[in-house]
Amino acid sequence: MTDVVRDAHPEPDFIENITYAELSVGQSARLCRTLTENDIAAFAAVSGDINPAHVDTEYADHTLFHGVIAHGMWGAALISRLLGTVLPGPGTIYLGQTLKFLKPVRIGDELRITATVASKEDEKKHVTLDCEIKNQNGAVVLSGLATVIAPTEKVRRPRTQLPPLYMPSRHQYTSLLASVASLPAVRCAVVHPCDAASLRGALEAGHKGLIVPVLIGPQQKIQAVAADNGLSLQDVELVDVPYSHAAAARAVKLAASGDVEMLMKGSLHTDELISAVLAEPALRTKSRLSHVFRLEVPMYDKVLLISDGALHIQPDLNEKVDIVRNAITLAHALGTPSPKVAILSAVETVTPKIPSTLDAAALCKMAERGQITGGELDGPLAFDNAISPAAARAKGITSGVAGHADILIAPDLEAGNLLAKQLEYLAGAAACGVVLGATVPIALTSRADPAEARTASAALALLLAHSYRQQRP
Repeated sequence: MTDVVRDAHPEPDFIENITYAELSVGQSARLCRTLTENDIAAFAAVSGDINPAHVDTEYADHTLFHGVIAHGMWGAALISRLLGTVLPGPGTIYLGQTLKFLKPVRIGDELRITATVASKEDEKKHVTLDCEIKNQNGAVVLSGLATVIAPTEKVRRPRTQLPPLYMPSRHQYTSLLASVASLPAVRCAVVHPCDAASLRGALEAGHKGLIVPVLIGPQQKIQAVAADNGLSLQDVELVDVPYSHAAAARAVKLAASGDVEMLMKGSLHTDELISAVLAEPALRTKSRLSHVFRLEVPMYDKVLLISDGALHIQPDLNEKVDIVRNAITLAHALGTPSPKVAILSAVETVTPKIPSTLDAAALCKMAERGQITGGELDGPLAFDNAISPAAARAKGITSGVAGHADILIAPDLEAGNLLAKQLEYLAGAAACGVVLGATVPIALTSRADPAEARTASAALALLLAHSYRQQRP
């Protein structure tokens, strides 16, 4: 056996070939690879092969394989990797490959890919190799013959360092939904669900046992949206009102009377719903309303909460106190007893030229003196040293929060909204959101959010609704 390459790092810093003259019949090499869900998603994305046997769990469960399997050509790509990097290695030219697909490969299977020199042809420097892939049980899942032109000159090159590949999970929000699985559903007023995403999100939340939806809006319009998108309104309560403002007003009245325990935004503007809430004294508390994004970011090791990116345009210090307290309340409901709260600014030093740094310092002093409780605060912190331990060390910041934040408090609405949306659309974060500070939680999402995000926002609101039963805000 010439070489063994395994999943575990570190791998050699260089790759080098075995020239035609150095090859001998019977010589072999092997590498090992474990199939992950990300491998399947990445191969589907690159190849465009979205055969549901590979990417649709519900469909795949009813096939003869009884579950998702890898693309057959993914196994062929592993053989190509072995021939191109190990045996013969760099400089190899592929001429042909036969393949027999013998058994399915499933997520978690540990594969051993082997290539063995079967014959050599001196005149053209052709080499035939027996190729075989076995799983962890020793069963052959793929076999075939490869024909290549082997390199005649020695090649030794630095191993190319590929950037990490992050694929958004197909199971986003799994932990959030699992955390509320044992909680009974609550009645929820869904305000003006007059587009497909908002109506589907509300109905899916109902099907998952998160809410008992009460749809409030123009009855004919809601029924038309349901019909156009194949959604059933059977046994769903529908309150007919003529327009979005009326829907917000009716929903607020239902919440004030205790007929519903949470509100959920549909396809209306945020200010329509929030204005109706603020106009109802029975829904007000000692705290101001504020919005909190919950984000699962692939490149961060924990859930992030970001506030406020939806309601307070340029919050003053008093408003920021409530923003921080509300975010801590949500963190507690999510199971983080003492969240690390980073008060963001452009820099990590206090300077009068940047008012947000003064607010950050004041908030930390208030926490130090017990005016803000339930979490550990630090700030001002720039974004990099709030979430990166390396950045915090480089700038000499010694803090229990820096590099490990659970909550990011933005200096203003624009910064908070941009930060959350950038993480969602550029970093593949799974986002949902909720408004705190009223007597009932409000599931609040963007009108562009898919149904999955709306369902997750309902889960956040459900957590808070049950928390409010124990201790009213």
